[in-house]
Amino acid sequence: MKPKLFLTRELPEEGMKKLSGYFDMEYNSEDRVLSKQEIIAGISGKDALLCLLTDTIDREVIESNPNLKVISNYAVGYNNIDVKAATELGIPVCNTPGVLTETTADLAWALIMAAARRITEGDRFVRAGKFKGWGPLMLLGGDVFGKTLGIVGMGRIGLATARRAKGFGMRILYTNRSVSREAEEELRAKKVELSELLSEADIVSIHVPLTEETRHLIGEKELAAMKPSAILVNTARGPVVDESALVEALRSNRIRAAGLDVYENEPEVHPGLFELENVVLLPHLGSATIETRTKMALMAAENAIAVFERKTPAAIVNPEVLS
Repeated sequence: MKPKLFLTRELPEEGMKKLSGYFDMEYNSEDRVLSKQEIIAGISGKDALLCLLTDTIDREVIESNPNLKVISNYAVGYNNIDVKAATELGIPVCNTPGVLTETTADLAWALIMAAARRITEGDRFVRAGKFKGWGPLMLLGGDVFGKTLGIVGMGRIGLATARRAKGFGMRILYTNRSVSREAEEELRAKKVELSELLSEADIVSIHVPLTEETRHLIGEKELAAMKPSAILVNTARGPVVDESALVEALRSNRIRAAGLDVYENEPEVHPGLFELENVVLLPHLGSATIETRTKMALMAAENAIAVFERKTPAAIVNPEVLS
């Protein structure tokens, strides 16, 4: 008999085929986030769970099924899962790092360019019938070429974002727990304290995971330390930025602009952001390409399958449960 798997949301076709070929699969066919009770009901009697970042997999959910063998997350992040509880119960937790690195870096640059050159403002301006011809003072933005880029978190995605800055002749500063030899040797990046990065960078791009240490890493004090001409971009996790403080900084022009793909209380967005022209808002599109979402689906499926084949998954958050 095939092992039984519950999938919280339909994935790209290749991933669905991979899963259905190995598992007796049940999945949520509706385009919505399931409630906790629906997830508990879904995993009842199942051997595996494949979930999304939008699903809260806490201790109550995990303990509801003592026979669960694996939790495979369709995301690089896993702050939606109580990894400690899963580890205590001997359940492997898997994720999908690597495959979305370049795609997310592309999106970070889309936000950088859109915020710097007021692209979405310009689009709305034209659609509203306000464009009456070229003017020397119309929608003036700021240059990107030759400026200073600050990377907060020089991991895979931070490094990929920094590499793209090379073509713009940018100076690169970064913060990280450890020195990134690749960034320093390849890009001449300089590791600095967050305070120095914020005071010197023209563009600050966030690439840290969400932890207790990084929650509200960028708040009122940090925003006040940035240049009035600076741009803040967040493609990491929403709670890294204090959204209320950001609204006030944008409203009072303490910083020039921001580009956001993630939000503090996602999918809710601070209502103050909707009132501002100097912020670009996207609906969490970091990995949203056909190619990348398909790779993520296949990796999440293969991670789950590996557990039942007594192999080490390609990406496991708590490998100690397999020892």
